[in-house]
Amino acid sequence: MSSQKVKAITKIQVQFYDLDPMNIAWHGNYVKYMETARCDLLSKIRYTYFEMEKAGYVWPVVQLHIKYIRPLHFMQKFRIETTLEEYDVCMKISYKFIDEETGKVITKAESTQMAVNVKTHESMIGSPKDFVERVDKYLAEENHA
Repeated sequence: MSSQKVKAITKIQVQFYDLDPMNIAWHGNYVKYMETARCDLLSKIRYTYFEMEKAGYVWPVVQLHIKYIRPLHFMQKFRIETTLEEYDVCMKISYKFIDEETGKVITKAESTQMAVNVKTHESMIGSPKDFVERVDKYLAEENHA
């Protein structure tokens, strides 16, 4: 695996329907925001959920870590800097939520997903070859850009 990593930036604004009774973003919505960012990251390597399904794999989340540093408020604009940290054995992604106005870190998180064969329902030991090849191809193209 290359020391170079796949990265993406996703911009989001907190909506009214995301608020809890304290008028801050409900903690569970951070996972929704992470999913949006993860989809943006996977689109960069052309490995969306449709491609996963065509290849015969699903990728359930097996670990999730979130460190809430500051709350998100109604209409607050923030970005999520997403990095594919590991892809040979599993899909490990880090997320950094950053306030667009101040640049302050709001939240840090990490998710780990394992490939599961759709037909056998068995977890893979290692990532599918197609996924690894797409990441390697993307990194090679970025290295020569």
